[in-house]
Amino acid sequence: MTVVTSYSSAPDLTTEDYVVLGLATCFVKEDGEVTSVEVIEAIPSAALEALVKGIPTAYKFALGTTLGSVFDGNSYQIPPEFPENAQLSDEFEQRIFSAARTYKRRESAKLLIPQGSTYSDFKYSTERKRILNAARVVTKDDNVKQHPNTHKIL
Repeated sequence: MTVVTSYSSAPDLTTEDYVVLGLATCFVKEDGEVTSVEVIEAIPSAALEALVKGIPTAYKFALGTTLGSVFDGNSYQIPPEFPENAQLSDEFEQRIFSAARTYKRRESAKLLIPQGSTYSDFKYSTERKRILNAARVVTKDDNVKQHPNTHKIL
C-alpha cells in the first residue's frame, strides 16, 4: 500500500499526481560567448500536446512520471533517464506544481506519454536559441512613433 501525501506549498497535489519532465537545450551568454546547457523542465499539458504535433522545440525527450518520484517535499530526485550534467530550471518547484495541475484538468494528455515511459520523437531544433540570461535593454529608439493627431481633439 502506497502512502499518498500532499505538499505543504501545494495542498491540492499529492505525490501520486502525474507530471511530464523534459530535457531542453538552452543557452547562456557570458562575455559575448554563447554556451549550451541542458535543463530539466516541467512541461504543461497544452505545451506537450503542441510539441507532439510536431512544432520545432529545444526538447530532446520527455518523461512521464509522478511528483513523488521527483520531489519529496524537501529535496529533488533527478530521474536516472536524465544526464548527470543536466540542471533544474529556475523556479522548478513552482513550475512542476503548476504543470501537474494542468494534467489534473486535462486527463487525456496523460495518454501522450504514459507514466514511466519516455518520448523522444520531438522535432528537435536549436535554430531559435533559447538564451536563459538574456537582458532586454530598452532605448528611446524602441518608442512607437504616433501620428501627431493621436491625442488631439479634432
